[in-house]
Amino acid sequence: MAKLEDKLTEMLEPGVEALGYELVGVEFVRAGKHSILRVFIDHENGITVDDCAEVSYQASAILDVEDPINTEYNLEISSPGMDRPLFKEKHYEQSLGEVVQVRLTVPMNDRRNFKGKLLSCENGMINVEVDGQQFQLAVANIEKANIVPTFD
Repeated sequence: MAKLEDKLTEMLEPGVEALGYELVGVEFVRAGKHSILRVFIDHENGITVDDCAEVSYQASAILDVEDPINTEYNLEISSPGMDRPLFKEKHYEQSLGEVVQVRLTVPMNDRRNFKGKLLSCENGMINVEVDGQQFQLAVANIEKANIVPTFD
């Protein structure tokens, strides 16, 4: 996770948790005037539009005071959805056995993208099986990771 996302997570997490939600993660997509700050929240009972609105008011107030982003952006509050992003080591632990799509910050063996079954997660490393071959990837080197929804 980039430093800005770390700073935003640190800044927003207490306010989101005070409302009774889990801050799953934060993603800032840079696109000039059309940049997007996505804040993913979750709750054991799921997330409604009203939940997103409530967190949006809280996050907007915090962001207005702290002003951590020096460009225009749109704020989006969302549930993680079926293709749940994985930000923290605990998210990988909760997703063992799932198919995941992982993009690395720094390539490993001339490869940045991995899609396969998540086998394990411990000590900052995940093990992913891709086409019968296992890869051990450092969580700190993961730029983006998501669960790949499977339908039976």
